[in-house]
Amino acid sequence: MCSICGYVDFNKKIDPKYIMEMNSSLSHRGPDQNGIAFGFDWCFGHNRLAVIDVEKGIQPMISEKNGYKYTIIYNGELYNSLELKNELLSLGHTFKTDCDTEVVLHAYMEWEEESPKRLNGIFAYGIYDELNHQVFLARDRLGVKPLFYSQKDSTVIFSSEIKAILKYEGMKAEIDRKGFMEVACLLPTRVPGSGVFKGINELEPASFMIIKKDKLIIQKYWEIEPKRNTHTYSEAVVYLRELLRDTVRRQIVSDVPLCTLLSGGLDSSTITCIASEELSKRNEILRTYSFDYEENNIYFKPNSFQPDSDNNYSLEVSKYSKTVHKVLTAPLNTVIDLLYEAVDKRDMPGMADIDSSLMYFCGEIKKNHTVALSGECADEIFGGYPWFHKEGVMSKNIFPWIYSLKDKIELFSPDIINLEESTSYVNSIYEKSVSSCPVIEGENYRDREKTIICWLNLNWFMVSLLERKDRMSMGRSLEVRVPFADHRIVEYVFSLPWSYKYKDNQPKSILRDAAKGIVPLSVVNRKKSPYPKTVSPNYASKVKSILDERLSHKDCILSDIINIKKLSQILESNTPWFGQLMSGPQFMAWLIQLDYWIGKYRINLIK
Repeated sequence: MCSICGYVDFNKKIDPKYIMEMNSSLSHRGPDQNGIAFGFDWCFGHNRLAVIDVEKGIQPMISEKNGYKYTIIYNGELYNSLELKNELLSLGHTFKTDCDTEVVLHAYMEWEEESPKRLNGIFAYGIYDELNHQVFLARDRLGVKPLFYSQKDSTVIFSSEIKAILKYEGMKAEIDRKGFMEVACLLPTRVPGSGVFKGINELEPASFMIIKKDKLIIQKYWEIEPKRNTHTYSEAVVYLRELLRDTVRRQIVSDVPLCTLLSGGLDSSTITCIASEELSKRNEILRTYSFDYEENNIYFKPNSFQPDSDNNYSLEVSKYSKTVHKVLTAPLNTVIDLLYEAVDKRDMPGMADIDSSLMYFCGEIKKNHTVALSGECADEIFGGYPWFHKEGVMSKNIFPWIYSLKDKIELFSPDIINLEESTSYVNSIYEKSVSSCPVIEGENYRDREKTIICWLNLNWFMVSLLERKDRMSMGRSLEVRVPFADHRIVEYVFSLPWSYKYKDNQPKSILRDAAKGIVPLSVVNRKKSPYPKTVSPNYASKVKSILDERLSHKDCILSDIINIKKLSQILESNTPWFGQLMSGPQFMAWLIQLDYWIGKYRINLIK
């Protein structure tokens, strides 16, 4: 992958002096090549992680049509590049490279704002269009690749990450009352379109932006159609299996070393076994990785959230699919040390050691590979999470992955946020999200409830995990692809009735049946086990010591804004406060991240 950044102001001559610092702040996303391009009233910056056509795919890239120039900066991978290229060739276009960047550029030259609809991939890009004197920005359908922007007077600044926008003249790291409610109550999920920082927004998934003189247009180009598929269950299994094969086949195209992340769960095993089978046709052997933590072999105990360890399953699948496998074990001190850099890469607190450990693992993988495929996003689509199956989830009028909201709010000083206002804020955001869920004709009450939960997961929980995956992997210059986020799979599975996803009371039943004959039967029947986390009491002891030390320090801003007695009560409960993984130790690590973020970014909290 890569990074993009830039600014444009069609009302005056721009000064390109800021672009170098903006671009440099994103160099971790693209260490192979960097470049800038600018005109009288626009300026682009790009850092490249070379994956396809390593030698020729230099950016910014410029093409010409009818005497007008088009300049692109692109972050992404296109999985239908060959089909689009052939279509464009038939329309008279000529190409100088084999990279997908040039295909995206020519697609825009041919179809303009209709072009993103034709792309199957993960992407965020910007194009200066000399003919129409405009800048065109677009983002992929599911939000795999990020794109933030801010409008300062008549200037629009944009970037793959917030940090680059903050490098622009006059931009301030400010968090207003609503922004801090988002931090305290919703993070690591974010309100769609929000950048948390005051005045910074995110272009929503499946959207494009057109910047013209005195006009800024934002428009959706794709939405899930609310229609029920008429396939029988058997037909759906066959169709899904072939769709998975086609998706993985498209995503293993790479001119640099490729691997898969293999936990031994149903999702990653399905991707791995298909990828291995396809690569074997080219006489290539797939490399795979699974993750563990120092001392987990001593302290791990099965529980409702993590019923078993991954190691035996990942080794079984590796042997079954004939991959070369390696178990990566994260040292506890390294996981702690990386808590701070994880904030730097996200530009805000995230998922504590769930983030920092992933950054460590990605760094180890990067030593031998540049591209990895992950099984992420299947649980959101097929209904794998526990909250899909718990009774009464919808009656709580809150996102199902958020626990103990009242305790979290009361942790902070009422001068910053208060219980009534914050609860009302979260409830209104939730109700707005629920009301935006499309209605599928003919669905019964049960199907409707599951459709809404799936919708919330696609637009909130999955987006947060994709953000984590992007920032932590790109923080180590590793490109991670997510086959289950192919929009064709999302559209198809969303159209199927809940009975196909929970047949015989088996979660993700249609995926399990589609995977039969592809993965070992033991994996087909394996219960869901999430991304692993450290369970060592030594980790908990260490982060508590760090947090206690910070809270006692005279310059600790955190000690001024939280209730220490309430913190003790929360930690004693040791129940998850977000998702399945973030309980007591992770909450302490998150507070360490919050303290670091406020200080490092010099956050101005506007009360």
